[in-house]
Amino acid sequence: MEKGSAAVAEDRRGQRPSRGGSGGGRDGSSGSGRGSSSSRGGSQSDSRGGARGDSRGGSRSDSRSDSRGDSRGGASRTGDTRGKSGGRGPSGGKPTGGKRPAGAQQRGPRSRAEEKEARTADQAAYDGPDLPEHITGIELDRGVRAQLKGLPEKLAARVARHLAAAGAFIDEDPELAYRHALAARARASRIAVVREAVGETAYAAGHYAEALAELRAAKRMNGATDYLPIMADCHRALGNPEQAIKLAKTPSVANFSSEAKAEMTLVEAGARRDMGQLDAALRTLELAPLTSKSRAAWVVRLRYAYADTLEAAGRESDALAWFHRTHAVDSDELTDSAERAEILERRQS
Repeated sequence: MEKGSAAVAEDRRGQRPSRGGSGGGRDGSSGSGRGSSSSRGGSQSDSRGGARGDSRGGSRSDSRSDSRGDSRGGASRTGDTRGKSGGRGPSGGKPTGGKRPAGAQQRGPRSRAEEKEARTADQAAYDGPDLPEHITGIELDRGVRAQLKGLPEKLAARVARHLAAAGAFIDEDPELAYRHALAARARASRIAVVREAVGETAYAAGHYAEALAELRAAKRMNGATDYLPIMADCHRALGNPEQAIKLAKTPSVANFSSEAKAEMTLVEAGARRDMGQLDAALRTLELAPLTSKSRAAWVVRLRYAYADTLEAAGRESDALAWFHRTHAVDSDELTDSAERAEILERRQS
C-alpha cells in the first residue's frame, strides 16, 4: 500500500465509500461519504446509523461492525460464561472436589481481581455509552424499526436508541458511534440491520477488520450487496488490494445505481494505485462517466480521482485540465481541486 496503516485510517476518515453512494478517498480514489446501508436513517439525511436520513442503498447508512463476528467480544453482555459451571470439572462432569489436576496453579487474589475487572469491562461494553435523553429511537427509518419488532418491546426500544445514537455521532465521534453500535449488537446480534450498524461505525472509526467481518455477517443474513464498496475499501485498508478488485468485479455491481457504481470505481482505481498500476487505474476511471453533465458529488469525486491519478502518472497538463473540470462542477467545494490546479499552473509557468 502507498501509505502506512495510520495514514490509511486518516485518509478514510471523512472520505469513506458510501454504500451505493459517493466516493472520493485515499489518493482521491476511494469513496467518500460513509457506508450507507439500506435501512436506517431518520433524522439526518443520510441513512447511516439509524439517525441519518435517507434509507438508501446509496447514501449513507447506519453504522456497524466488528471482527468479532458475533455479539461477544467486548460488546456482549458478559460473553463470559465463566463461573457458571457449578463447580464441575473441565469436561462438565463430576465436581473435582477441590482437587486440581497435576500442574494446575491455584488462582490467587490477583487473578480473581483480574477476572472481576474483565467482567466489569464486559458489562460496561454491554451497557454501552450513556444515551442522550433526546435520542428516543424514533429517529430511525421505519424499515429499521420494523426489523426490531421481533424483539421484546423494552429490548427493541433500547436497541433502537443505541442505533439512533450511532447514526447521530458517526460524523463527529465515530468511536463513540461504534460503541453504541456494539451495545446494540450485544442485545440483538442476529438482526442484520444491527450488524450493518456495527460494520459501518467500525469502518468510520477505522476498525477495518471489524467492519469487514460485520458487513460480511450482515450480507449473509440479508443477501444485500450494497455493502460491497465499503467491504472493498476495507480490503484496501488492510493491505489486500487484490481482494478489493475481486469485489469490484462482482456481477451484482452492474445493477448498482450510478452513484454506487462510481463508488466501486473509485475503490477499484485506488486498489490499482495501491498496487502501483497507474495505467490500469486510469483505464478504470476512464470507463466511468467522467463527462456526465451532472453536478452530483459522485461526478466531482470521479473527476478529482482522475485528475489526481493523471498527476501521479506524470501527465501534468492533462491533470491540470481535469482539476479545472472538477472545480467547474464542485459547487460545494468537496475537493481542493482549485488549489491543486493553481499549484500545477505555478509549476508549469
